[in-house]
Formats: sequence, structure tokens, C-alpha cells
Amino acid sequence: MLGITDLSTYLVGLALIILLPGPNSLYVVSVAARRGPRVAYRAAAGVLCGDTVLMTLSAGGVASLLQTSPVLFAVVKFAGAGYLTWLAVGMLRGAWALWRGREARRAEPGGTPRAPKEAVERPYRRALVVSLLNPKAILFFISFFVQFVDPSYAHPVLSFLTLGAWAQLFSFTYLSVLIFSGTFLAATFRRRKRLTAGLSAGAGAAFLGFAAKLSLASAG
Repeated sequence: MLGITDLSTYLVGLALIILLPGPNSLYVVSVAARRGPRVAYRAAAGVLCGDTVLMTLSAGGVASLLQTSPVLFAVVKFAGAGYLTWLAVGMLRGAWALWRGREARRAEPGGTPRAPKEAVERPYRRALVVSLLNPKAILFFISFFVQFVDPSYAHPVLSFLTLGAWAQLFSFTYLSVLIFSGTFLAATFRRRKRLTAGLSAGAGAAFLGFAAKLSLASAG
């Protein structure tokens, strides 16, 4: 069908891959827990748009370029690792401030609290950048997709589009589950600031792990 071979195997493999935790899903659930589902869906939109760009680049041959150019791969790799580190540091600083109760002491005269840093956060842009600065994702898309495209099919673009549509559907469904799970957890632990700080610190530590893993990745 549309030049796709063994669709059922592709869907099973896709589900398993999407369920693996990564910086994109972790960031979305973090936003959901801190700011609710409406803002979290902006982050989810950034993830979906980033994945769309990566799938398009992969189909266009950029993955092959990264594989054959170690310098280009290294530039993109360390840029992505640096951005993940920057996000991790922000999460850890926010967790420390919450743990020490600094938000309560930042109230302006008259008892009106100052807007927290999260008020100026741009979830869509952050999620989009996290998605795009990941050369391993580009290589994954091309190496995974190509296994299910019939080389003799006359219109391979349709094959890639269909595979990409399935990937986005699975990703959107999974992110939606994460968003409402994060919102539920936030409502449950809203008054337990130190627990929230611990969860934020854990997310920051995980982002540092993702950055380290990406910086050590190879194109092969």
C-alpha cells in the first residue's frame, strides 16, 4: 500500500520508539505540570513541527550529508548538547529557588507577587529548537523509514508522507497522554512545593544526561 512494506511491523516499532523517554517528551510533561495543558500543547506543537522538519530533511538527503561530514555532524551535535545543558541549568536553578521558597520573598509592595520566569517562557520555540538540534534524530528517521519503503515504488514521496503521518499521529497521542498526566500530577501536588522542586531537579538532571549522551554520539 503506497509503497510501504510490512506496515504492521513499522507501527509496532514506531510505538516502542516513541514510548522511549527523551528530551522532547520530558520537556512537554514538565510544561504541563508547571503551566497546564493549554501551554503544554504549544510545546507539543513545537515537537511535532520539529519532527516534521527532520523527516523532510531526512527524505531530502540531509542525513546522508551528516553521515559523510564529521565536521558538520559535530557542529550540530555540540550545538544541541549545549542547548540541552542550558535548559537543564535553568530547570535546576528554578528547582533550587522553589526549594528555598524564594518565590514568596519576591512579592512586590502590596502583596502582589512578581511574575515568575515561566511567564516569559516560550514553550513552542524551546521544544522546536530541542527537536531540531538533534542530528541523531535525522539519522534515525532516514534509517528507520527506509526499511519500510519499497524501492521499486514509483512515488516514494507518498511512502515517506504516509510513514511520517503515522509517526505524527502516534507522537501526538503520546504527548497528549503525557500532558494530561502532568496536569493531574500538578493538581495533586500543587501545595507540596518541595516535591515539585525535586521533580524539577530530576528533570534538569535528565536533560544533563541527554546532553552528555548527545555530545558522545557518533554519526555511525
